Amino acid sequence: MKRQKFKRVKTSSGVVLKSGLEEEVFNYLTKQKINFTYEGMKITYFQPEIKKTYTPDFPIKNFFIIETKGAFNSADRKKMKTIKLQNPELDIRFIFSNSKTKIGKKSKTTYGKWCELFGFRYHCIQSTKQTFPQDWLIEIKGK
Repeated sequence: MKRQKFKRVKTSSGVVLKSGLEEEVFNYLTKQKINFTYEGMKITYFQPEIKKTYTPDFPIKNFFIIETKGAFNSADRKKMKTIKLQNPELDIRFIFSNSKTKIGKKSKTTYGKWCELFGFRYHCIQSTKQTFPQDWLIEIKGK
């Protein structure tokens, strides 16, 4: 179902309103010589945060977190950016089945490029033919 667009209504004074109801109230206030400005102020507010939890695929104690992804959708990308922003001390790394997959049909950005843009390290199984990167293993084992 398509969302209906506002019915634009232009007043005699040139103000563009969004509906017939707004026009009716605008005309009434004008006729009554009430001092007002249509949409003349902005109010800042915050929607309440929803506490959520993230369970990493492979947290490697005292080192880093491995998150494996075949598909890396918009919601997952947003979640990972938020987690990194709120927990900058965490070292979250990705292992992709294919890091060259584009994040969307019309996007030129790949999973790998997204990681580079937002400061995440990643590994691609398809490109390297390795399940786990050797340098990460060396980092863990200290060799």
